[in-house]
Amino acid sequence: MALRPDLAIIADAVPAGTRVLDVGCGDGTLIAALRDKGVDARGLEIDPANVTAAIARGQSVVQGDANHDLGEYPAGAFDYAILSQTLQTTERPDRVIEELLRIAPHAFVSFPNFAHWRIRLALLWNGRMPVTRLLPVAWYETPNIHHLTVSDFRELLRERGIVVERAWYLSGDRPTSAAAASWRAEHAIFLISRG
Repeated sequence: MALRPDLAIIADAVPAGTRVLDVGCGDGTLIAALRDKGVDARGLEIDPANVTAAIARGQSVVQGDANHDLGEYPAGAFDYAILSQTLQTTERPDRVIEELLRIAPHAFVSFPNFAHWRIRLALLWNGRMPVTRLLPVAWYETPNIHHLTVSDFRELLRERGIVVERAWYLSGDRPTSAAAASWRAEHAIFLISRG
């Protein structure tokens, strides 16, 4: 099964032999790819149907909510924590990031960039929240409760003293440069740490 582009980047970047917690792991697609390369990957997922699907495939996934259940994991329990396309759906993204970096020294965080030029243009032209390929539902159906941008995320990290080890940006399904990423990138993937 082909991985979503942000998941493929994360899967390639996670070293073999490490311990990983995929928070908001969905049906476990990334966990399967990580296990294939020798990673001890586990998951936390809120949707019971996704948990059932992952467990049926032999994956170690528990049902839980990133907003409330990350505190149950001991500090330093993993080498990497992953939060892919979930940050914008959390109640307090700042607290979730702090928890990720408490349970693992490194965290991958990916999110849609709500400052992408197509979103800006749709708001300017139509005066309405856009529906796009990557944000395919109307504003009243979306699980997104925090509409962040690349610049917003970088500023949060700076305020908290969190280091960006590496960043990747996607336009469509292809990598794009960091130049004007807040304008050009539809998705952003960050590898962060306490430094």
